[in-house]
Amino acid sequence: MPIKSFLFSSVPNILYELGSSVKVGAIAKKLGCKSVVVVTDPGLRRLGLTDTVVEGIERQGLRASVYDKVVEDPPEAIVKELIEFCKSNDGDGVVGVGGGSSMDAAKLAAFMCGDTKQQISEIYGVDFTVGRRLPLIQVPTTAGTGSEVTNISVITTGVAEKKGVVGPQLYADYAVLDGDLTVTVPPKVTAATGIDAMVHAIEAYTSKIKKNVLSDVLAKEALKLLSQNIKRACEDGADREARGSMLLGSLYAGMAFANSPCAAVHALAYPIGSHFHVPHGLSNSLMLPHVLRFTGENPTAGGLYRDLTPIIFPTMASVRGNSVSVLADGYAQLAQDLAIPTCLEEVGIQEKDLELLSTEASKIERLLQNNMREVTLQDAFDLYSKALRN
Repeated sequence: MPIKSFLFSSVPNILYELGSSVKVGAIAKKLGCKSVVVVTDPGLRRLGLTDTVVEGIERQGLRASVYDKVVEDPPEAIVKELIEFCKSNDGDGVVGVGGGSSMDAAKLAAFMCGDTKQQISEIYGVDFTVGRRLPLIQVPTTAGTGSEVTNISVITTGVAEKKGVVGPQLYADYAVLDGDLTVTVPPKVTAATGIDAMVHAIEAYTSKIKKNVLSDVLAKEALKLLSQNIKRACEDGADREARGSMLLGSLYAGMAFANSPCAAVHALAYPIGSHFHVPHGLSNSLMLPHVLRFTGENPTAGGLYRDLTPIIFPTMASVRGNSVSVLADGYAQLAQDLAIPTCLEEVGIQEKDLELLSTEASKIERLLQNNMREVTLQDAFDLYSKALRN
């Protein structure tokens, strides 16, 4: 079978090394920076996870200014405040330190503080960004979002609507993977973010429009690393080998879905996060088994899921086979084994909320168009209904 043509883009430099966060300063200096803005959240700064980054920057004779007000699903107001912070501190380079929220905010700050003449309201959507950004370095502290290697930034606009900015300028100059920064992540966060990364890989492998052979290879390798290490990392947070493998798996998955985009799991997860403040990774985990069963009824998707089942759940597949139901059951059991919520009721969602969730999810055509089986408004409602309780 001939290989389908594709375009694959990613970050130009990836540093994977335990303890490498101290090298961010040298990298920033190499990129020509003199005044670096470090973007993070208050919890990470309190834990001291930005210390090595800041020390490394200052050791190079550069100025480091820390913005630590990023929150989960950052609202547009926070991003605008960050942009003003960057400008007022004469920032000529940006470092994102944290999970997806901090790294997504860092992307927009680097772009908006470059030479663009655009307002932030003008860049929502795909490829509306015009101009050059400031130098950008991303340092993930969770193995989940893969944001360090994607050109996507998602923020909350209005009360609860999420909008994305997608553009080539959002790819960082460097992704720095330091597994030591993840050892303090609590088990339940490790579990949810790890499943989030697995969802990225699964949806990249089954994406309808831009599926490509390079994303396929990365998705499979991501799922091998993540499935082999997620329980190890949750059971022993200080297992540096497992932590590093989770980070690398997350990065592979990020590279895959940046070029073969996510689909219905993410579309259904976003309203759960924006309206009920459920962490993004957990929102994905709650919807994953149900979307697998639904989308797996499409013959093409079903065949692709069967490719993945023995990679992710080899023991279960050796006993029960590679069917879609085995894959879905495997994820339902994994969430239970990792002691994270397994139904919407456990995160405070009630039956009366399902119509709102369905309506909001149906608006996210950017993602739904990538699903191999069409998701109607009624389908969305039915999927939320199945996820409501065990």
